Amino acid sequence: PSDSQTPVLLIHHSKGTLPSNPGKARELSTSIVPMSATDATKNCDFMHVVTLPTKNFRMCTAIVQNYENWHVQKWMRQNSGGGGLASSEPLRVINRSMSDKGNRIFKVPEEDNIRKHWKMLETYFSNFEDVAAELKAIAEKVAIKNTVIVMTCNMGQSELLMNFVCNAKAKGLDVSNVLVFPTDQETKDLAEGLGLATFHDIKNFGELPTGGARSYGDKAFVAMMFAKVVCVQMVNFLGYDVLFQDVDVVWYKNPLEFFHDPNNKLHNFDMYFQDDGAHSSRYAPYSANSGFYYIRNNAETRYFLTSLLYAGDMILTSKSHQQALIQVMTEHASQFGMRVKVLSRDMDEFPGG
Repeated sequence: PSDSQTPVLLIHHSKGTLPSNPGKARELSTSIVPMSATDATKNCDFMHVVTLPTKNFRMCTAIVQNYENWHVQKWMRQNSGGGGLASSEPLRVINRSMSDKGNRIFKVPEEDNIRKHWKMLETYFSNFEDVAAELKAIAEKVAIKNTVIVMTCNMGQSELLMNFVCNAKAKGLDVSNVLVFPTDQETKDLAEGLGLATFHDIKNFGELPTGGARSYGDKAFVAMMFAKVVCVQMVNFLGYDVLFQDVDVVWYKNPLEFFHDPNNKLHNFDMYFQDDGAHSSRYAPYSANSGFYYIRNNAETRYFLTSLLYAGDMILTSKSHQQALIQVMTEHASQFGMRVKVLSRDMDEFPGG
């Protein structure tokens, strides 16, 4: 728990995992005994952690000895034909995001979105070698300490880009390793006029809209989500650490000082996000904000970003880069041990989300 005070129920699977204190060990055989996390886990060589919501639902948790399962199943009393909560019916396995009203947040991409995504991937793979060679030449000039700050923008968002640059220059902050991926020529000219390096990927972004999104999830918004995936994946695939940020973010100080500090107690993570604050099942379990994040380059993050590229049909279906990113990231953190840190909103360095 983030507050370090929330109680945890710990189940010891064998006598060998009980605390070294004989008195405490005897008490645990008949009752629940309060103790520190250090003492309680001292003899645990492995530990499974299950997080539960704090909302006061009529919910039970069953722990069953069986073959190891790295996913928590969700059950609800429901009619055999589906629908919402039906208290007189038996418990049935349901979609993990299903509400008591029977609404499904996670939906399977339909053929139309699958085929749209295939077309986008076809363009990407057909041009990858040429695009990567062009991008590499620019990234080599921009990178500082093997890090590139990546942003993507169209003309509809250009005022926000100008605001970012003006704010940084007013504070004397270095933006020389910012690389903007404009999705139209006008934004490319503007960004370069502001003194920023650019890479205009005409092959992948040539048909993206130039206007800003009118609302969350509209056509222009979803189109820019693909640009957010491609620009980060390609720079990372070339071997660089990446700080990605949306153009509506401004700095109080250069954030790379935090991520590059080897003495930072949070230095040993592969990916860093700010807490989005929207702690719904849609963004569980991380609630990671995809508008500002840092990724170290390694085998785990390269494969994660490549997998996210393959999952573009989920973005088209959910109309959310953030939702798809968290879905893929959750599996990679579990299966491959990719280390993900969501920074506390109480931190002075990263109060946003």
